[in-house]
Amino acid sequence: MNLIRPSALRPGDLVGICTPSLPAHTMFRAKYLHGIEELKRLGFRVVEGDLTAKATAQGARSGTPRDRAAEINALFANPEVRAIITTIGGSNSSSLVPYLDFGLVRANPKIFCGYSDITSLHLAFRRHAGLSTFYGPAVMPSFGEWPAVLPETAESFLDATMRHLSGARELVAPSRWSRHMRDARTDAWRTEERKWEPMAGWRTVAGGVAEGPALVCNLNTLRTNTGTAEFPDVDGAILFIEDMSSSPTDAERAFRHLAALGVFKRIAGLVWGRVEFWSDQGCPLSVEELLLEAIEGELGGAPTFPIATDFDCCHTVPMLTIAQGVRTRLDTRGAAPRVTLLEPAVTPR
Repeated sequence: MNLIRPSALRPGDLVGICTPSLPAHTMFRAKYLHGIEELKRLGFRVVEGDLTAKATAQGARSGTPRDRAAEINALFANPEVRAIITTIGGSNSSSLVPYLDFGLVRANPKIFCGYSDITSLHLAFRRHAGLSTFYGPAVMPSFGEWPAVLPETAESFLDATMRHLSGARELVAPSRWSRHMRDARTDAWRTEERKWEPMAGWRTVAGGVAEGPALVCNLNTLRTNTGTAEFPDVDGAILFIEDMSSSPTDAERAFRHLAALGVFKRIAGLVWGRVEFWSDQGCPLSVEELLLEAIEGELGGAPTFPIATDFDCCHTVPMLTIAQGVRTRLDTRGAAPRVTLLEPAVTPR
């Protein structure tokens, strides 16, 4: 599928904020407002969608499915808005899909960015509007980082949405990473110093080289779309998958599910993101070993495509930004995996 590429951002452009699922802007107000100020510091103007501006909540969701969809439809319809960024993920973005105006989205393509549960919207926009969207930072957890959005996160977002306008661009593994959750329900998010993990770089599980369109998904959310019209065509894709939390039990079940769906027979390459919360449950097997078990069970032998793990487009920080459908090369033949975006994700203005 040839997806529609939105126009590149420019300094001073208007960015709209929507809340498709968890009302983090009401639950973690100070961190959310800090994220808004960080977007402004990066040079953008910001407008909240109607629902987000009301700061309403219905428990774990910001409003009814119709109201949440209406907020997104209105932001796509607003000619001044050049990009839309989600407040956070959550659990129920898929409820919006029946109420989204995909004709409107198709006629007004613009940058749409978020991650985790927002996977449901990425898949829906890809399938029904033919729009390439961006798996990348959200307002509260990413731009709301204290004391400022991490430079690696910001630079990757700006590269994807503003700067990469021609040719290929190789992604660079960050020199540091963290899974430290600084509690936003208290002042810990701005009083605790972030704890960083040793950076060993991305790792190879299976060697090889492949090219194909990027498909970037939260694994749990991808699986909840099984059997729907939104479940993606994985043929020839470089599949990037990640989960916020996992364990040997969860990973084995999830990988077996992908195998049962025939995913590993159809993709061109596979990239597994870092897990923020991992519980080993006393199991001696690594997530890579469990992944290989599932793949070998489906294929009847060793994988025939390149596989990399510990990638940084996930719930840990920093976070890299990748557009859905962008032509990508995964090369795991050398000392460390290389991921190259072979084309821009945006069109020049």
